[in-house]
Amino acid sequence: MTIRPIRELGDPVLRTPADEVRSFDKELAALVRDLEDTVADPGRAGVAAPQIGVGLRAFSYNVDGRIGHVVNPRIVELSEETQDGDEGCLSIPGLWAPTVRAMHAVVEGFDVHGEPIRLEGTGLMARALQHEVDHLDGKVFLDRLTGEARKAALRALRDRG
Repeated sequence: MTIRPIRELGDPVLRTPADEVRSFDKELAALVRDLEDTVADPGRAGVAAPQIGVGLRAFSYNVDGRIGHVVNPRIVELSEETQDGDEGCLSIPGLWAPTVRAMHAVVEGFDVHGEPIRLEGTGLMARALQHEVDHLDGKVFLDRLTGEARKAALRALRDRG
C-alpha cells in the first residue's frame, strides 16, 4: 500500500493541464494503485494524478464507500440543476468555500486496462467528478468561485501565509 504525499497550491504541476494516458501498461497500473491507496485515507473523496505529482489524466474517487478510478476522463453530461455546498481540496488544506457545481455529472473514460467506462453520480459524487476533472485541466476549485466567496477564500489564503 502506497499513500503518496499530496502536492499543495503553488506547485506548478497543479496548474499544468495533464497529458492524455497513451499506454495502458504496468506503469499506469502502479499509478492507479497509488491513486486508489491515497484516496482510501479517511476524509478523501478524490485524488487526481497531478495532486501526487504526476501530469497524466487519471484520478481516483472514494464516495459512499466506493473506491475506483478513471483514466482519460471526459465530462459528457452536466445537469442544469446545481448544488452550492462547501468544497475543499487536499491541495489547499483547511480551506473550504461554497462552490457551485452541477447536481448530476457523467464522465466517460477508461479503466486501467483500457476498457471504456462510464461513471455517473449525483450530489457528492457529481462534485467529486467535476473537481477531479478540473485538476486534470490545471484548475483548482478556487477558480470556480465568484463574488464574496472568491474574495473571502483569497483573503484566507493570503492571511495564512
